[in-house]
Amino acid sequence: MPPDPAYAPGDTVRIHYTRPPDRVQLFEQAVVHDAGLFVVTYLPAAQLKKPVMVEGRVVLEPGAPVVWFTYRGDVWHDVGRFHLADGTFTGVYANVLTPVEMDGTRWDTTDLYLDVWRGADGEIQLLDRDEFDEAVSAGLLTPAVGERAFTEGERLVQGARQGAWPPAHVDEWTLERARAQLG
Repeated sequence: MPPDPAYAPGDTVRIHYTRPPDRVQLFEQAVVHDAGLFVVTYLPAAQLKKPVMVEGRVVLEPGAPVVWFTYRGDVWHDVGRFHLADGTFTGVYANVLTPVEMDGTRWDTTDLYLDVWRGADGEIQLLDRDEFDEAVSAGLLTPAVGERAFTEGERLVQGARQGAWPPAHVDEWTLERARAQLG
């Protein structure tokens, strides 16, 4: 049975996003929908120093909106619907991370370096393997966490190749729907 929703549309959550060894970023996002097993949030304008690139293409640029899906329970990733600044959908991006701890409006998680990309064109990639390998070699991730992160990344890639990932709710919560929900 899914947990009862705890957030209402328009609530603001503060996501404390740690990148080992000690970089912490704070993201403030508006809740769009709480489905119990996951919470949809909206970031109206990504604060980036440079665009996010995949295979030489911009998939998220400074000032671009993102619709995020954060999962409750033992889920080792989140999902973002990425866009250009003009709202053009570019694809779905998953951060492999520790399960998010939700404590009221404060959420905490740790990035585990790997990311998965499914472009609007259907392209599927496991991203940042070099950064992940360096983090494991440097001891920034324990062997057990490194193994769990790699397994999660591979599971998402395999699911995407089989048409089972991302889940249907990610495709249903378009930018337009998220914006309309917030009014």
